[in-house]
Amino acid sequence: MTHTRDDRSDDYLWTGRGTPDPEIARLERLLAPYAHRGAPLHLEPREPARRAVRWLFPLLTAAASILLVAAAASFRQVPERSAWTVRPLEGTPLVGGSAVDGSAHLKVGQALTTDGQSRAQLAVESVGRVNVDPNSRVRLLEAHAGEQRMALDRGRIRAEIWAPPRRFYVNTPSSVAVDLGCAYTLDVDDRGWGLVHVTVGWVAFEYRGREAFIPQDAVCATRPRVGPGTPHYQDAPPELVNGLSILDFPTTESVNRGAALDAVLGAARRRDALTLWHLLSRGSRDERARVYDRLNALVPAPATVSRQAVLAGDRQALDAWWNELGLDSASWWRLWKNPWQDK
Repeated sequence: MTHTRDDRSDDYLWTGRGTPDPEIARLERLLAPYAHRGAPLHLEPREPARRAVRWLFPLLTAAASILLVAAAASFRQVPERSAWTVRPLEGTPLVGGSAVDGSAHLKVGQALTTDGQSRAQLAVESVGRVNVDPNSRVRLLEAHAGEQRMALDRGRIRAEIWAPPRRFYVNTPSSVAVDLGCAYTLDVDDRGWGLVHVTVGWVAFEYRGREAFIPQDAVCATRPRVGPGTPHYQDAPPELVNGLSILDFPTTESVNRGAALDAVLGAARRRDALTLWHLLSRGSRDERARVYDRLNALVPAPATVSRQAVLAGDRQALDAWWNELGLDSASWWRLWKNPWQDK
């Protein structure tokens, strides 16, 4: 049977005309309750892109600010490290009396000890690392963001510190070693006598107002109840080194101080101005006057610095002369001096 186009049932799907297929009609009846009866959705005309950016940019800026504040708050809530990681380098060191085979943590109040066959490394990622040599004992005293402090009771440590200056301290039986951004070796023997050797940067030794600033390639001894001696370069003449041991730590068997000072002043080189500058703050006025004359011959005092001011211990005069030595400006380490405390 031949149908014309107007008679075909599939025209109903496209035009609504003609006779619908019975199955189509059934589906229409089933779906009728869900038919859309409202007006067409009205859309506002789109704003030009430039106007949209004007309100979008402040919105994005505010969102970014909120994210930054949230991130900062989250960062503040991160707990501060209260321990140093311990890793054996050789043998079996002890932490709190317990053997360390793999890794452990040295907590505040605990001691790390090594015997003649063991070595260990202490580390905090944001501070630095400290290698503990055989026959040593260290204790962790403080461990928080503003201060990392340990005690070296005996033995030797080798510290490499990359934290900001005045964050890492080592107490010894006679002085506090204050890190000013450096690497150094620190020894303490069974008598409590200490010696620091700076390989990079600076270390300060301090004890009850007596201070020493030790630069790279220099050493400084320290003794209980006396504090730090006078720093000198490792290659200093033996006469200077021997003379300093008498001036810094006199004993009843010591030779005359005058002879010891003669030896120091006679052997001093231009490079040893570091040592003479420290001696300006030590000894009797007559001794300091002799040091003044020798240092002035090696590194002339600035025109603004008078002999009288130096001999009176004027800090500004001493610092101004220090700045002539070709080391570093005195101003930066003065900023870090006040917070030092023996603990």
